[in-house]
Amino acid sequence: MKMIVAIIQPHRLEEVKEALYAAEVNLITASEVLGHGRQLGITEVYRGVKETGNLLRKIRLEIAINDNFLEKTIEAIIHGAKTGKVGDGKIFVYDLEDCIRIRTGERGPTAIG
Repeated sequence: MKMIVAIIQPHRLEEVKEALYAAEVNLITASEVLGHGRQLGITEVYRGVKETGNLLRKIRLEIAINDNFLEKTIEAIIHGAKTGKVGDGKIFVYDLEDCIRIRTGERGPTAIG
């Protein structure tokens, strides 16, 4: 089992969701976050408003998957998020020790779905 954390541009969220759904990855959590990478000082345009400097709006996706979904999940995120410009984001992959479905008590890969 793996936990994928992806930081993407807010305006690419719909494209990433569509790519994930096409790859049969339906279980995602999305949060609005602030941050910056190497683009510190680069101006971005978000919903017609220019943002410069310290912390820029981003979307953090968290996706728990079984091992056989790893590559197609990564490919879907890249396909949906990539613009070819600075600030497209990052994908982090972690080993997931356990998953427990609260409703049933199921554990492990079965609990992820």
